[in-house]
Amino acid sequence: MSSPQEFFAAYDALLARWPAGTAEIDVPTPYGVTRVHAYGPAEAAPLLLLHGGGATGAVWFANAPALGAHHRVLAVDILGDAGRSVPGGRPLRTTADLMAWLDALLDGLGVSRAHLLGHSYGGWMALTYALHAARRVDRLVLLDPTQCFAGFRPGFLLRSLPVLLRPTQARARAYLDRETAGTETDPGWKRLYASAVSGFANRKPVVGRRPDPTGLSVPLLVLLAGRSDAHDAAEVAARAGKAVPGARIEVLAGLTHFAMPTAVPARTNRRIADFLAGDEEKRGTLGAA
Repeated sequence: MSSPQEFFAAYDALLARWPAGTAEIDVPTPYGVTRVHAYGPAEAAPLLLLHGGGATGAVWFANAPALGAHHRVLAVDILGDAGRSVPGGRPLRTTADLMAWLDALLDGLGVSRAHLLGHSYGGWMALTYALHAARRVDRLVLLDPTQCFAGFRPGFLLRSLPVLLRPTQARARAYLDRETAGTETDPGWKRLYASAVSGFANRKPVVGRRPDPTGLSVPLLVLLAGRSDAHDAAEVAARAGKAVPGARIEVLAGLTHFAMPTAVPARTNRRIADFLAGDEEKRGTLGAA
């Protein structure tokens, strides 16, 4: 097991790679205090970033400079997961609780509407929130989202099980090395993830049902990892396109599920920035890049 000191050392090392001018904000909510890493012009359109399980808001260090050029980046340490958010007050147990927490978080930040960007588990949360409160979401970006348009591959779950049942730093690191082989996944983030999975005692993220995306009413960009072991990218792309006909969907060749968002971030940053800026002519396409 890793120690809290090891985890926070890895966490602080990633935060040190955020651009100058990044602010650390603690937002009180009825479910506890939420840590938010904020970067970009204060008056710019807000962009709320929701990380994958165990990744923490610090994972967006390679995306913040590009996305913060024209947006107010607000990267959250999801309450109940690893990071510097502190649960307290009402228990966070259900999907309804999670949605109420996000409502309270946006209220606490003084944000009435925002773009949402989520990876993996954060993608599930972002899609669920966009269905829950479409009036508060301008545009939605999902990076290799899980439990949104298709389930997990059985093999992925089997490989994940030993890490979940008997987490150690060595086991978590070996698992992550396998899942990111052949990519440029950041080693500093892999260190953080391994220490979070193996040693963060209070990590209890809320898990809910797969949402019905056919009711989505906000513009959607889905970027899928071509070598994702979590699910079949082509199947997810087909299902997403059928469920949300106007969506822009792309499969990024060479990337794996855990390689997002730290491996070759320029590829995702450019696509995300174009979409958020209203680059509509490329929407509704499926491609590989």
